[in-house]
Amino acid sequence: MKPFCIYFLLFFLYSFFGWMLEVSCKLISDKKFINRGFLVGPYCPIYGCGAIGITLLLKRYYNDPFTLFVMTMVFCSILEYGTSYFLEKFFHTRWWDYSQRRFSINGRICLETMIPFGVLGLIIMYLCNPFFYGWIQKLPDILLYIISFLLIFGMIIDICVSFKIMSSLTLISSNIRTDSTEKITRMVRKEIMKQNQLLQKRLINAFPKLEILYSKGIARKEKRKQKKKS
Repeated sequence: MKPFCIYFLLFFLYSFFGWMLEVSCKLISDKKFINRGFLVGPYCPIYGCGAIGITLLLKRYYNDPFTLFVMTMVFCSILEYGTSYFLEKFFHTRWWDYSQRRFSINGRICLETMIPFGVLGLIIMYLCNPFFYGWIQKLPDILLYIISFLLIFGMIIDICVSFKIMSSLTLISSNIRTDSTEKITRMVRKEIMKQNQLLQKRLINAFPKLEILYSKGIARKEKRKQKKKS
């Protein structure tokens, strides 16, 4: 139980600092605060997953910084590509697109983001992990358990709410009769702003390049409905 709570706290800390990094970058580029991330709370789980994956899977390369750097780039790129692919297939949405950048793969990952991943991996292994481990180890077991389970409970609620919000985008798009991704995205954004739903608007603002993709599955359902009516 204790090792699980320790790793979960590490996961949460890295998710929070990942969110802070995303928010800071947007604050610098756009000169305004934007709550980044898929979830409502102040954390980006993809950073937590990446950090824990590096910690557990790449510790064998601890004494070889160059190999650790390269393997971190590979691992995090696979994670980012897989996350993009899953979200696109599950919600029919594309949350980021690197197609305009050089050395990109299907617009999901690019060399420009891979190199920072490698640098962050070195920082995590050589600086952050020793510090966080030492801090967490000082916590009494009962406090460690209480903090962990409260955070887990809150995150589960957040995930449920956020999935419902993301699913609502697909639901809105299913009522739009067009096979143009650009038109669908524009009309979904317009509908969300019209309804003035704060959580949906937050998601749209967090991902300005969000695209609502035309779903062939939805199109087939619509055709079947029309055949039944006729």
